[in-house]
Amino acid sequence: MLRQANLYNKKITYELKKSKRAKRLRIAVFNNSQIVVTSPYNLTEIKIKQYVLNKSKWIGSKIKFFNNLRKKGKIDFKKNSFNQCKEKALELIGKKVNYFSRMHKFKYKSIVIKNQKTIWGSCSKKGNLNFNYKVALLPGVIRDYIIVHELCHLKIKNHSRKFWTLVESIMPSSQKIKERMIEYNLSLF
Repeated sequence: MLRQANLYNKKITYELKKSKRAKRLRIAVFNNSQIVVTSPYNLTEIKIKQYVLNKSKWIGSKIKFFNNLRKKGKIDFKKNSFNQCKEKALELIGKKVNYFSRMHKFKYKSIVIKNQKTIWGSCSKKGNLNFNYKVALLPGVIRDYIIVHELCHLKIKNHSRKFWTLVESIMPSSQKIKERMIEYNLSLF
């Protein structure tokens, strides 16, 4: 169901999806500026519209983010964007992995660039590092945090206190960076 709302004196259209499984309201802004609001069945249209209006600053920032990426030519949001970005992502991520590995004596077997739907990166038991190609599109400090996080899993396979201490020793501002990552959800790309 398509709905409209006025955000900053500009009319926007959003798709409203009512779901039996939804426990709360949720907004997703996609790379083509499409806005989807998912709502539990029992919420009224007035409450939903108010929620959209309360999130107007956030919605505007996401639309601006994608528009800026397009203007800068940093990403082509077509279906083949993975193939277009894979080599660039491997080059950029590879340089950073090598940089941190030399500095902190990490040993890995290989780096693989993937098109994952739900995760930024992973580290296998064999020492292979896997990264989502979209990591290359993130701001540098967040990109570095994801790379350091996965490198630390080469030494500590879990998320214990010891693991987080290691991450913090390499990136002292990692807790603040981790909080900022909420802004960069994979569904936004």
